[in-house]
Amino acid sequence: MAHATVILIVPILSFFQPKTMFSTSLTSGQPEVIDALRLHNVLWITKHESRVILFWNNNLTKEETEKYTVKYILSYKFFNSTHERKERLQEKKKIIHLELYSGFNAKVKTQLFAKETEDVIKESGWTEFIYKAPPVYIQNLSCIIYNTSFFNCTWHITEEAPEDIQIFVSHRHVGKDFKCQQYIKNARKKNIGCHMKEMYFQPSRKINLNITVRDLINNSSGLSYCKAFTPQRIEKLNPPINVSVSLENRSIKIHWKPPPTIGSASNKCFLYQVKITDHKIVDVAEEKYEYPFHKPAKTCAAQVRAKKEICIRNKIWSEWSEPVFIDDKKTVDAMLLSLLFCLLLFLGSLLICACRRFRCLEVITMPVPHPSDNIKTWLAADEAHHQKPMSVEMEMHSEVGLDVREVNGDENMQRPKHLKEYGLQDLWG
Repeated sequence: MAHATVILIVPILSFFQPKTMFSTSLTSGQPEVIDALRLHNVLWITKHESRVILFWNNNLTKEETEKYTVKYILSYKFFNSTHERKERLQEKKKIIHLELYSGFNAKVKTQLFAKETEDVIKESGWTEFIYKAPPVYIQNLSCIIYNTSFFNCTWHITEEAPEDIQIFVSHRHVGKDFKCQQYIKNARKKNIGCHMKEMYFQPSRKINLNITVRDLINNSSGLSYCKAFTPQRIEKLNPPINVSVSLENRSIKIHWKPPPTIGSASNKCFLYQVKITDHKIVDVAEEKYEYPFHKPAKTCAAQVRAKKEICIRNKIWSEWSEPVFIDDKKTVDAMLLSLLFCLLLFLGSLLICACRRFRCLEVITMPVPHPSDNIKTWLAADEAHHQKPMSVEMEMHSEVGLDVREVNGDENMQRPKHLKEYGLQDLWG
């Protein structure tokens, strides 16, 4: 079913008569150009938008328009805003989205440029006007996306708002309309927020939030306002994940991983902040940070948070990650190990220097010299001297043994003869 469209045209001429201003010649010899700017405002309200179309015109002739390049300077500032917006246009109209502003101040002037050099030939004075829109009963509107699929909006109702009004919101994204799933109410049961979950967002497509103010007693449709958001600009990231801390070479090394996001997950898109106990918060563009320490605290905690900064500017920081602690015992143990290693390295260096100084290594590794010929001759003679008596002695022992065996053999043969003579041969053997 097609939505009904309400078009309200409000001519500003009934409230403000345009001024006629005369410009002064910027180049000698050129005729003055009289520029009567006739401004018209049209308020065009539909179901999903609230905008003002600003028109203006001048009294230049066709020949003058063809001879020069005509451009317009438009400057406008919303009520309750300090930011003045300034644009140079070639068209004679400007669409101004009111969003949640109740009006604006605007001014416009005409400039003529030489077509060959693009130098300013003439310009008119400013023509000013004020546009007042219906009152806005909402302020401090804020919307965020978190956990990649949750969408929250909150606002305040002004004190001037009628007692019987109620606020309703919906949003349009990627060609689809979504109504608020759950309203947040104040003590007077007025809607001051909206919570939606399980939403899918395309990071480059805008979210058009439509706000409708209704009078419940008269059951009127009331006023509608529209506010547009870029999803990546309002995304509140989760804290970085897998945060770890280690001690190496008298330094605290912190590592982490980026959180999930609806936009680009490239490492170049994120900006991080690291917070260490008793130290200043530092900005880090990488997924690591190293901090040298000399006298660590008894309890050292490290935390990290993130936001989008490079790919698209986002002002919303994530919450801090859970603190990761390093107790003093581990710190002292690491320091002692480091000191012990340095001491051993120092002593080893001293020992090497001392050995080089006193040539200890040369003495230890010196080869055994070969004996001279005289020593070899002496050793051979001495060995022969000892071997000769031993051979004589061995010969003597062998001769004695033979003699004994021979003597014993003769006695054995002669003994039976003597026994036979005495009749005792039976006793032998």
